[in-house]
Amino acid sequence: MTVQRDDAAVLPGLEPPVMGPTGRPLTVFPPPPPLKGHGPARIISLCNQKGGVGKTTSTINLGAALAEYGRRVLAIDFDPQGALSAGLGVPTHDVPTIYDLLLGSVTNPADAIIHTAYPGLDVIPANIDLSAAEVHLVNEVARETILARVLRKVSDQYDVILIDCQPSLGLLTVNALTAAHGVLIPLECEYFALRGVALLVETIDKVRDRLNPAIELDGILATMYDSRTLHSREVLERVVETFGDRVLETVIGRTVKFPDASVAGAPITTFAPEHSAATAYRQLARELIARGAVA
Repeated sequence: MTVQRDDAAVLPGLEPPVMGPTGRPLTVFPPPPPLKGHGPARIISLCNQKGGVGKTTSTINLGAALAEYGRRVLAIDFDPQGALSAGLGVPTHDVPTIYDLLLGSVTNPADAIIHTAYPGLDVIPANIDLSAAEVHLVNEVARETILARVLRKVSDQYDVILIDCQPSLGLLTVNALTAAHGVLIPLECEYFALRGVALLVETIDKVRDRLNPAIELDGILATMYDSRTLHSREVLERVVETFGDRVLETVIGRTVKFPDASVAGAPITTFAPEHSAATAYRQLARELIARGAVA
């Protein structure tokens, strides 16, 4: 992460503030204290209708970082591509999945929960079957609340539930937003990714008005940031100008370590624990805890 000092603003005898990529003084969030107990979970949907912006990567690595800090985390793979499951080395075939829970063929969510190799981090997997869910659920009563009813059965066992949404604003994403207490928007530092954020915020507002009055925007997470390119810096500056404090201080840089970790089926915090990318996701976990988005 690149930091800059504004030497022109230095007062005699005072150190200048360290500025982060978002142009604000960089806050060092301390490691959180251990929890005295667990649950009920705060549910956070990681959502963006554009693909390839880092939703799955952020779900995996934020979940792993929170687990490192003693939080019990359940990650929901809510994308038919099953990338989150694959990224954690979790089987997706011949096992109960989130699709079975939505359709009611499996009624106990505990039967679909898989304990990963990383203590404190569990997963409910998904596979291509989930792509048929919208067709099957379209005639269901209160179809937007089905996921919320599923998660209600296990929320007391976890501190955080992270939902990795598919890149669309269809019925599955509406289910995720209806179930959530908060939304985290991963946003690639690229112009076309920026264009769709206003539509997503509008969708969140509609869900708040019609289905889930308690939902909050926990923050916009800048991802795939490359401080060497003017385009990345300009997009990040534009995001901060538009959304202000809703943009998280933590910025996730672009690195080949992420696809390498995905191939290994491991979070970056385990695959390359000393890498700056692992440090960034630990910083993200601490920032969300400091903001009150996570206990």
